[in-house]
Amino acid sequence: MNKKLMAVAVAGAFAAPALVYAQNATVQIYGKAFFEYGYADQGDGRPKTDILQTPGSAIGVKGQEQLGGGLSAWFQCESTADLRGLNQEGLCSRNSAVGLKGGWGNVFAGKWDTPFKRAYVGQVGVADTGLAGFAFILAGNSTGTGVSGSTPVVGDVAPGIGVSRNVWKRRESNLITYETPSFGGFQGIGAYSVANSTGATNGGTNQKPRVGSLAGIYSNGPLNAALAFEKHYNFGNGNVGAAATGDDDRAWTFGISYNFMGNLLVGFQWTDQRFETGTGTETKKKTWFLGADWNFAGPHHVTGGYANADDGKGTLNIGGTNAPVRVGPNTGADLWNIAYGYDLSKRTSTRFGYVRLNNDSNSGNTLGGLGPSLPIGTDQNAWYMSFDHRW
Repeated sequence: MNKKLMAVAVAGAFAAPALVYAQNATVQIYGKAFFEYGYADQGDGRPKTDILQTPGSAIGVKGQEQLGGGLSAWFQCESTADLRGLNQEGLCSRNSAVGLKGGWGNVFAGKWDTPFKRAYVGQVGVADTGLAGFAFILAGNSTGTGVSGSTPVVGDVAPGIGVSRNVWKRRESNLITYETPSFGGFQGIGAYSVANSTGATNGGTNQKPRVGSLAGIYSNGPLNAALAFEKHYNFGNGNVGAAATGDDDRAWTFGISYNFMGNLLVGFQWTDQRFETGTGTETKKKTWFLGADWNFAGPHHVTGGYANADDGKGTLNIGGTNAPVRVGPNTGADLWNIAYGYDLSKRTSTRFGYVRLNNDSNSGNTLGGLGPSLPIGTDQNAWYMSFDHRW
């Protein structure tokens, strides 16, 4: 009898820590499946085409353990899920990090959306990427990047190689982020990317591209507002043929959205981008957006948006696949979209819409997923339908 009691006691001793861990730790699997099918007019001289994309689709695992004293450890590993089977990416290719949080805030390191990207609270009623994506014209793109260990291009002949210089809505690798607690709906966020090894061959060159990003975000009831600043250190070199000078780029953005009567969400976003192209010279670009999501009856929505990019001003063009920053007269563009949406459930929705891109005569923007527009100044448009399911 004593031996049986001893066995039960030993088993309980080993089981107790596991039970405590199970009570204090949680692990969750989540994801998003997004399909967009469209038929696009790519412009004069190029064939019309249909296109299937899955932008933003992901599957992730996240967990949290309570450490006591109000302190928690957490992790997240989110991976791209191309349900078409075309682009296979590795684990943790999207927002992924490990961190500690408590009453003092949240600090974490990994690959994550920068505070600048998270400040686009006014971009409502439209998608970020895909045919109907507005991130291209507003901020160059919305994508994962990794400048750690890369080298700025000598001269801006082919700028942006390795650092995605024209992109401001970045999911940056090797990012260390701190979030303050919420004070009556206001939260401050700061982030800085680690340089890692670089292409520098001696101490005199300054080839350590990195990102610094700050944002203040207010969210309380129907109102959301944000102001953010981001600086890209050593992203380019404006002196063609010379040693890298470590040109810095910087941008401001302000966004605001308001939900009227719970069924009409209206948003506005403004961005000022500046690219250093040499000593005392720079390329400048300003963009703005106005959009809305009107839930007019039950599951029925009408959504839409309009974006405008001003002419680029300065000395040199800044490269980019869908949204290069070109300088000079008639280098602006505008993009508009209107769609009907239907909510099948709280987690599943569909949308059918039309999007049109109007390039000025010297502008080279393209709709998301299409190849570079030839010749410069080509307009594009597309009909599309999408399906979005989250779990």
